[in-house]
Amino acid sequence: MTYLLLIIAAVFVNNFVLAQFLGCCPFLGVSKKIDTALGMGLAVIFVMGLASIFIWFVQKLLVFFAVEYLQTIVFILVIAALVQLVEMILKKFLPSLYSALGVYLPLITTNCAVLGVAIINVQAYGVATGESLLLSFLNGIFSGVGFTLAILLLAGIRERMAHNDIPKAFQGFPITLIAACIMSMSFVTFAGMVG
Repeated sequence: MTYLLLIIAAVFVNNFVLAQFLGCCPFLGVSKKIDTALGMGLAVIFVMGLASIFIWFVQKLLVFFAVEYLQTIVFILVIAALVQLVEMILKKFLPSLYSALGVYLPLITTNCAVLGVAIINVQAYGVATGESLLLSFLNGIFSGVGFTLAILLLAGIRERMAHNDIPKAFQGFPITLIAACIMSMSFVTFAGMVG
């Protein structure tokens, strides 16, 4: 039951984009087409999942050497290394997705949602047991799934809006922000599901 509650909380209740407003730059920038949104979402899931594992071990080392005050800097370095790995894989095996993501792929490094999941994992689950490693990993993966769900929903809405008659004052970015706000309000309704 603990794992099910964690999954529901990570995807719906504590959704990084729609409930905590972290990671808005790639959310708004890459959500023009479903294909690129899916690629960005999968890259974020991969980075968040691996970062959760690596950061659990890195935090153990920081605690052992009593240098926890360096955690933010070290976490950013770990995330940057993982993003470089994703970038190399995409460039080699999926060059069309690599070029479609463009500047937003390196922005995963500074995506505050990825750093946020790392810090939340350390604060919530610590580094004491192997179960905390599993909980950290699951939180990272399903937080990425929540990000992917949000970006795919917005991409679908934006693709449909491209074929609709929208008043000139709302065309482009304003209607995208309105759609994101309405999505955010709908995700807030999940807050009562998990305490």
